[in-house]
Amino acid sequence: MRAPCAPRPFPIRALFALMPHPMSSARSLLLSFALAASALLPAASQAQPPVQSRLPVTQLAAGIHVIQAEVADNDDRRRIGLMGRTELPGNQGMLFVFEQPDLQCFWMRNTLLPLSIAFIADDGTVTNIEDMAPQTDDPHCSRKPVRYALEMAQGWYARHGVKAGAKIDGLP
Repeated sequence: MRAPCAPRPFPIRALFALMPHPMSSARSLLLSFALAASALLPAASQAQPPVQSRLPVTQLAAGIHVIQAEVADNDDRRRIGLMGRTELPGNQGMLFVFEQPDLQCFWMRNTLLPLSIAFIADDGTVTNIEDMAPQTDDPHCSRKPVRYALEMAQGWYARHGVKAGAKIDGLP
């Protein structure tokens, strides 16, 4: 009779019964890889930034310079903005219209173009202008409560001599 704490013998055949067949191991690995790859496909398709179709356009003026601005005047349009766009030619931009004046902040997540943004008060006065690097989450905020923000290609305001205190005419 054995002592109560002595180990019991373990038959070798029992070890082989616990081990998977070599082919089932390869199948398991292949199946695991296929499942992992299929799980990544929806994530890859979601990684594409939404691209907003062209919005209604309004004509604005900064002194003698005419601007054709798409109008983003609701939450969905403002949320997408210029995300995914690959060009913003000439005097084209996007005007963000808010219901009431407030401090406004923008970021550049999923935005592929470098932009400059002018924050504009109710009376059309530019309160401040910020340059924004593409695909960053850095906040760019108005210094005062504003009702409008106008995004243009980066450097547009500097090239046209538009600074804080300038007036933007034609706002809705």
